[in-house]
Amino acid sequence: MGDDTNRTDHEGRRIDFGRTSADFEQYRPGFPADFFDRLESQGWIQHGHRAADLGTGTGSLALGFAGLGLVVTGLDIAPELLEVARHKADQAGLAASFVVGQAEATGFDTSAFDLVSAGQCWWWFDADETIREVQRILIPGGRLLICSFSYLALPGNVARRTEDLILHHNPGWPRAGWRGIHPEQVRALDIAGFSEVESFSYVTEVDFSHEAWRGRIRTCNGVGSALTEDQVGRFDAELAGLLDREFPGPLAVPHRVFAVSGRTNPG
Repeated sequence: MGDDTNRTDHEGRRIDFGRTSADFEQYRPGFPADFFDRLESQGWIQHGHRAADLGTGTGSLALGFAGLGLVVTGLDIAPELLEVARHKADQAGLAASFVVGQAEATGFDTSAFDLVSAGQCWWWFDADETIREVQRILIPGGRLLICSFSYLALPGNVARRTEDLILHHNPGWPRAGWRGIHPEQVRALDIAGFSEVESFSYVTEVDFSHEAWRGRIRTCNGVGSALTEDQVGRFDAELAGLLDREFPGPLAVPHRVFAVSGRTNPG
């Protein structure tokens, strides 16, 4: 989730993910289990490593890491989302701490972490300032991991038709049609002098009921965190009608997982 208290959308409205914390908790899918398996098999995460998860939101990455034995601190500007993350950690019996703060100025000690991660949020940060902060708080040879988990709006599918409706209610919304591949993140690590820069991506399907898809879309930065409560209500009612007309039955929505990682100079 975003870590910039001054972040606004294309019409100057403040983006506030805290307003959608209930929907985030109930409907927003986290990174899939096979993603963590892949990170572990590639040696990008290891048991006992100290990890800082920037823009942690409701803790999808942080809790996945904690379940694999990493010592995790999640950071986000939205206290409402952090409360959801703490609740999830308690429910799962996982040890993870969550603090309010910004990615560009975390307040963490220098060389405090083996791993710094950012999941589904890097585009909300000032990339240059955040990379400098990451290099400060990582140990020499520590790893930065940037990743995303995005639905794919393909011709005729439910995600494309949903985005058509978002654009009707929020004209000019700039994030429609994302493909979930972020070469600019690879370039940022290269320019900043990270070594062993690698990336991967793959597509997987996520199942949704109509209710769950509507809840997922209310967490979208073009809907619940930007529109007024009345506008969200009107949008949601129209989306319910669209789903009933065009997509009866359960939904299988393709999502792309993308990750890029690199290591700091070992010194």
